[in-house]
Amino acid sequence: MNSEALIGGVAVTLRESARARRMRLGVDPRSGAVTLTIPRRASRRRALAWAAEQHEWIAARLAALPRAAPIAPGATIPFRGIERRIEWSPDRARRVTLDGERLLVGGPIEGLGTRALRWLKAEARALLAAETHELAVLAGVAAARIGVGDPVSRWGSCSSSGAIRYSWRLILAPDFVRRATVAHEVAHLVHLNHGPDFHALVARLFGEDPRPARAWLRRHGAGLHRIGRPVRR
Repeated sequence: MNSEALIGGVAVTLRESARARRMRLGVDPRSGAVTLTIPRRASRRRALAWAAEQHEWIAARLAALPRAAPIAPGATIPFRGIERRIEWSPDRARRVTLDGERLLVGGPIEGLGTRALRWLKAEARALLAAETHELAVLAGVAAARIGVGDPVSRWGSCSSSGAIRYSWRLILAPDFVRRATVAHEVAHLVHLNHGPDFHALVARLFGEDPRPARAWLRRHGAGLHRIGRPVRR
């Protein structure tokens, strides 16, 4: 059963887990939510006392999160690694249109963010599906299903059944970052491990060293998770 406590003015969700072997604090890069995970039958009182001792760590992690970036007129968001300015007019059609470094959005101001996010997810789904099929042909395999979601900790995943799922937020990143992620997941259709053969196939499919792409996500991934999030009061 989950419960909530206030530590240093920050709401912390206390969560029991049968898999947990020790107490663990985590900060969601998307929402800034703080979670304290403890093993089953552990002392909640002791866990909260331990978490209270970590208040400086919690504050530092929250301060390090990029600022939330709600989608609104005049705001800029990255699309395929390029900053695009959102320009809204009630006289335009509701659909979102990419015009160079501008995203043109029409319709009522209410729901503008929802329409823009829907467009971004559709663009991500189409482009990631096309690139997955392209690299799968090179690898001599086929993906069973391709979809997008909004996971916290993974940019892509591949199941043993051959289904691949990506974070739609890859459409916000530069093209080389997205394609390196696609190469990684397609390689898992051949090797469901991270051995030498797997890494060699990733590099062959991608056409270059994928490590800079992984480094880019480590540096900037949290910022992508803040796109479209409301500013926390």
